[in-house]
Order: sequence, then structure tokens, then C-alpha cells
Amino acid sequence: MMGKHILVVDDDTLMRRSIGFKLEQAGYRVSTAGSAEDGLALARRDRPDLVLLDVGLPGMDGLEALRHLQLEMDNVPVIFVTARRRELDTILGLELGADAYITKPFNPDVLLAHVRSVLRRSGSAAEPPSRPEPITVGDLTINPAAHTVEVAGNMLALPAKEFAVLHTLALEAGYVVTMDDLLNQVWGAEFSGEPQVVYVHVRWLREKIEDNPQEPKRLVTVRGVGYKLMPYIRPQSK
Repeated sequence: MMGKHILVVDDDTLMRRSIGFKLEQAGYRVSTAGSAEDGLALARRDRPDLVLLDVGLPGMDGLEALRHLQLEMDNVPVIFVTARRRELDTILGLELGADAYITKPFNPDVLLAHVRSVLRRSGSAAEPPSRPEPITVGDLTINPAAHTVEVAGNMLALPAKEFAVLHTLALEAGYVVTMDDLLNQVWGAEFSGEPQVVYVHVRWLREKIEDNPQEPKRLVTVRGVGYKLMPYIRPQSK
């Protein structure tokens, strides 16, 4: 049985790896992100049962990320992680609604105790996971709950990574998704391979969803930036 899904959002690479390793050893399924923006994107694609959220993140900070989580996802418990007393004062002063907080440095066993306690209180262990809604872009429909893709009425079988790339682009349909964002959201913040892996998966996807992969209409390149998924509808044959 797959463990509960925990999303770790922290810009400290060593901290992410350390927390992730400890949680996986305890039987949890772990996703990681190095920024609030990437963490929110991951949460939209694969709803977590619990979020470990660093407060002092670059760009959007943890306090703002919590507001987004509360607006977009009901009842996703959040544990704040902070290294600075000033941040802790802010958290307590604003009473933002996080389920718990823990200060760095911390004992990993104490962190695990917090995680188990919050999951018990949230009741997520007894509730069925919510299912993400299908997304339609032109004549392409992606159902993340069923892990299916339909293009112009034809069902496609996509490997996990190709599906994740397409789903990530569909969540931002009509807008460009940068190479870095694709790497972070699909391969994770810990990915240390070559960025060319994105090119390869986009090429494989085009071979499956485009009428002419050499002249893509759905999955288009924004040169020097990234890719976007367009709402293309295949013309009716006469």
C-alpha cells in the first residue's frame, strides 16, 4: 500500500534530501520543491496529504504559499519549518492556520512525530484522496485520476514521465512553461541529470499527439524559453 504523500518545500538542498530520506524510510511518498512556486505547481498536479513548508523561501515566501494552499485546497495540513525566531513570531502573531511548526535544527524523530500527529488530527488517513479533475485543451483531454489521455477521440498510452510533462503543460495551457519549471515539476528539485531530457520527452510526446510532429500545433516551442500547450482542434476530414 502506498504511503501518504508528503510535499517538502525548502530551498536548502541538503535539508530537502535529509527530510525526504527520513520520510521515505518511514514509508511516506515524498515530493520535493526548492521554491513556493514549484511547490504549489506540484501540489496542483499531485495533491499532497501534508506539506512541510519552509517559511524563508526566495521569491514567494512560505506565508504567502500557505494562503494559496488554503484558497486552492481544502484541508491540506501544513507544518511550517523555520530557522529564525523572527519568522516564528510572525507565524504565531498572524495565526495563519498552519497545523504545526518546527524550528531548525530539529531532531528527525521529532519531525516524524509532528508529521504523524498532524496526519492523525487531519483525519486524512480515514478519508479517500480527492481526485483531480480532467483537463481539456482543444481536442486533447487529460484525466490525471485515470492516467489517461485522449486526442481527437483516440486514447493514448503514455509512460509516466511523458504524462507528467503533458499534464504540467496542460495546467498552464496557453502559457509558456520554462525548461527549468518543467525540470523542477516533473523530475523534481533533486534532479541532477542533463536538461536535454526535456527535449527528448517533448519529441516523444509530439510523435504521439501531433498530426505532423515536424510542424506541431498542440505542443509548441517558445524559442529560448520553453514550451506551451495550445488548444488545437484537428480539422474534420471531408
